[in-house]
Amino acid sequence: MSHAINPLDDPAADPFEIAAQAADDIARLTGVPRHDIALTLGSGWGKSAELVGETTASFPATEVTGFSAPALEGHVGTLRSVLTPRGKRVLVIGARTHFYEGHGPRRVVHSVRTAAATGARTMVLTNGAGGIRHTWKPGTPVLISDHINLTGASPLEGATFIDLTDLYSMRLRDLARSIDPSLDEGVYCQFRGPQYETPAEVQMAKIIGGHIVGMSTALEAIAARQAGMEVLGMSLITNMAAGIQTTPLSHQEVIEAGREAEPVISSLLARVIGAM
Repeated sequence: MSHAINPLDDPAADPFEIAAQAADDIARLTGVPRHDIALTLGSGWGKSAELVGETTASFPATEVTGFSAPALEGHVGTLRSVLTPRGKRVLVIGARTHFYEGHGPRRVVHSVRTAAATGARTMVLTNGAGGIRHTWKPGTPVLISDHINLTGASPLEGATFIDLTDLYSMRLRDLARSIDPSLDEGVYCQFRGPQYETPAEVQMAKIIGGHIVGMSTALEAIAARQAGMEVLGMSLITNMAAGIQTTPLSHQEVIEAGREAEPVISSLLARVIGAM
């Protein structure tokens, strides 16, 4: 159901109750009582939904409580239920709310909390991002080993202390590398955006231990851990980060790099999910 005013914008509302309502909407719209795995599609990863398995239901995210239409070209705005050949149910989220849209962390992580409420125990988060390592050319998929949250925000409210020591599952990274041993990994830095990082900010990220820069994923991963999910993060390097790359950065460049890499990375991701 579509809301003129998003229920998550009411500070008195319980975001977990709204996620439970959204999960009920998904069960009704898909005819599937529970899902096993959730997959959030970032820029460049869209085709993998078709390769994961058979789509049995697809609908606009705005038909689900608390969801809004994506603000960005390259994001599809639909939710779908996919049945893998091994009988697992995958909830594919093509509607991501980015922190730079200004709606606050609750809206950003609503899709993750909803996925957990549908029963999903595994959360796969993908994104298109800038690479700091010179060896990563645009079109390279990279596993996320850890993150640095530079947004100044958290989806956790009040005295909610969550251990993030092994947030990005070593087991799932090993599983991905068993399918593609060439996969590299690195630390993802989430900036607030929507402006691209300056060369100095990229150097800062590098000095503090970052290898990938982007505007999503970290807040979602924290919420997934809070919900008890196992997390796999993957970045598609769509461009070299500012200062590493000498030409100006553009969203069009991100979309183009994603389009070119899509067949390869989508097939890889589908095989990884198939092995879960």
